[in-house]
Amino acid sequence: MLRHLSAAHVPFRLKRPFRISRGTKTVADTIFVEVRDGENIGRGESVPYARYNETIESVLAQIEAVRADIEAGADRQRLIEIMAPGAARNAIDCALWDLEAKQTGVSVVDRIGWEKLKPVDTAITVSLDTPENMAAAAQQLRDVPLLKVKVDASDPIAALRAVRKVAPKPRMIVDPNESWSIEQLGSWQQQLVDLRVDLLEQPLPAENDADLEGFESLIPLAADESGHVTDNLAQLARRYDYVNIKLDKTGGLTTALEMLDAAERVGLGVMMGCMVSSSLSIAPALIIAQRCAFVDLDGPTLLSEDRDNGVEESCGTMAPPKSGFWG
Repeated sequence: MLRHLSAAHVPFRLKRPFRISRGTKTVADTIFVEVRDGENIGRGESVPYARYNETIESVLAQIEAVRADIEAGADRQRLIEIMAPGAARNAIDCALWDLEAKQTGVSVVDRIGWEKLKPVDTAITVSLDTPENMAAAAQQLRDVPLLKVKVDASDPIAALRAVRKVAPKPRMIVDPNESWSIEQLGSWQQQLVDLRVDLLEQPLPAENDADLEGFESLIPLAADESGHVTDNLAQLARRYDYVNIKLDKTGGLTTALEMLDAAERVGLGVMMGCMVSSSLSIAPALIIAQRCAFVDLDGPTLLSEDRDNGVEESCGTMAPPKSGFWG
């Protein structure tokens, strides 16, 4: 039976503004994809990201450009051949995984040969604000296992001290989102050690990665904007300790699984991340998260309202969605 592909922009309003060094958002703009074969419906979601020159319109146009191939039966491997990595391919790839699971009655986890998904500890994010406001947010999160703190280059140590004072127990990821220089990194790293920072994510702009060659960081470094697919993992391993895998960067679960294996082969630790999104983006990401040292999948917790039957977060632990939700 011939397939039918549909795609639409689905916005989700946030509980409160979410700010990082590049700007502030109040809405999560997602792309929702369905691939139908008659009885069965596969669903996928992605988030266009301006940092990678993606817009709602451009992602929808990319999906429309492969409509004929998908409706004619293109599989996930063919999808890799006809689409570049990014949000558009991610939404379709995840929809095809879901469709296959519904067609065969075999779950995605069983299909790839992994054990049943278990709950994982996820970072809960404190977004960029004044030190006082960040401390107030962190006060509510003092008992979670892992915090992620967004900072920029304007006195991040003051913000981190404010957070750590009210939340002394959680492990901590610090994310400057490319806003620091190598000089600032060098000048602040002893204070980061004193603040018991466990991971520093993408401190420098991706185009300045070469500055990290030979730099002896006192804090483990994770590549985010610098790490998209498997092509440059060997180079990243000379500059970073971890790579942050995101489905919207790899272009889907299919290539994320390949990137996971490739990262482990070159000695990179793995972090699983997400955009601000609904549970439909997080469900496939939770598969990769099972093998990650750091997990950052709190996107749905930032929404005013998530999709029904999605993931459930409690005190920083995230449980998979209810059966039948995805995959």
